[in-house]
Amino acid sequence: MLELKMHFKLGENALGFLTSSVQLGFIVGTLVFALLSIADRFSPSKVFFISAILGAAFNLSVVLNVNTYLSILAFRFLTGFFLAGIYPVGMKIAADYFDKGLGKSLGYLVGALVVGTALPHLLTDIKGELPWEFVLLSTSFLAVIGGILILSFVPDGPKRKESQKISLSAIPKIFKGQDFRAASMGYFGHMWELYAFWAFVPYMLHVYLKEHTEANFNIPLLSFYIIGIGGLSCILGGYLALKFSVRKIAFSSLFLSCICCLVSPLMFFIVTPEVFITFLLFWGMVVIADSPLFSTLIAHNAPVELTGTALTIVNSIGFAITIISIQLLNELTIITNSPTVLLILALGPIFGLIILFNRNKLRTTKAISHTVTRQIS
Repeated sequence: MLELKMHFKLGENALGFLTSSVQLGFIVGTLVFALLSIADRFSPSKVFFISAILGAAFNLSVVLNVNTYLSILAFRFLTGFFLAGIYPVGMKIAADYFDKGLGKSLGYLVGALVVGTALPHLLTDIKGELPWEFVLLSTSFLAVIGGILILSFVPDGPKRKESQKISLSAIPKIFKGQDFRAASMGYFGHMWELYAFWAFVPYMLHVYLKEHTEANFNIPLLSFYIIGIGGLSCILGGYLALKFSVRKIAFSSLFLSCICCLVSPLMFFIVTPEVFITFLLFWGMVVIADSPLFSTLIAHNAPVELTGTALTIVNSIGFAITIISIQLLNELTIITNSPTVLLILALGPIFGLIILFNRNKLRTTKAISHTVTRQIS
């Protein structure tokens, strides 16, 4: 992204807007997909394929030399818009195939997303003397291949229940369920932390190097490992959810990532780089492990005919939250270089944990009351 800015001679604040334009596009896209119930009214596999092709095309359009700052912003926005037909629709496809093993299935899906998120850091490291367009060409090519594979080998699932019409009342209907609301709030708390953590991994590594000049490591490559390792934890979390429960593993992961937020400022005082990096790797695992599990809870507690819409609208709200946390953290890092600003990331997990704890407590109370009533009768 820095080389893109230099190539087109963009302003100092361009990078922030270029990043936010993708997220804004995704938010608008998910709202449109949700309001029109796209994933529930049409074949999810075909929606995924078309979105992958269009997203790749707009992503690749950034390399055109005739571009201006405004046209680049537009292409980035459109890339984000069509991502709305890939990520939540991919979860909808999984939900149409699996019920009991949905957590494991979404673990693989979100794990692939995590690796894809980390991939630009790796490509930046390995491209060497290759031009900056290499990263955009590679990611666009992979998106096209992914779309073709889904269309060719993943037909609509047996559990799919098609919605025949647009229903503007669908969203209020979806949020009526208490379990759905609790899962959504947990997801929103998770999202407050997740993308801000990913965005500031290079920043954290840079701050550590600045404070410990004796340390020496490759920031792009380490950023790839710290973000990418979350792909493995998503898969592991899916398997653990089969043995224990989706709710317990999601809660545990959110709790551990909250602890990482709270202790993170102290880790910058550790003089051993290996310990600091190990901490970030662990944080990179637990910060994302609950994502497919919250999506599983959301899918299980949504009306069957509106699963795609439910996943899409929750994604839309979640990504809107990421913009707030990223911009807030960005402003705080401008004010001060102190790592204590990372404590702001804990607000989301704390909120989610409180909602989930209260809902679990209420569910347990009702279960005990029901049992006692049955014994009396």
